[in-house]
Amino acid sequence: MTTTTDSFQPSYGSGISVAPTGTSASSTLGAGSLNVVLSNLDSSVTVFVRTGLGAQTATTADYPVLPGTQVSLSKARTDDTVAYITSGSTGSLHIIPGRGL
Repeated sequence: MTTTTDSFQPSYGSGISVAPTGTSASSTLGAGSLNVVLSNLDSSVTVFVRTGLGAQTATTADYPVLPGTQVSLSKARTDDTVAYITSGSTGSLHIIPGRGL
């Protein structure tokens, strides 16, 4: 049996760049996508993220996006918010919803 995985299909024009700090913040991206790609553009700061429906608060116990890396996370189609936080320093995170891995 052969399994095919679609590459990531970004929702062009809907990506955002944010500057996470030691205080949780969030951005609304809209519902409908099944994945979100998070690119940690900082070379020294880990950013912790969570997705959800409506208001979200990230903590350092959430999913870590290591410095200088990119991850694709699955999410519920209804999730419309990404929350983010660092352990103290200001970071740089690009977020784009889409479909696939």
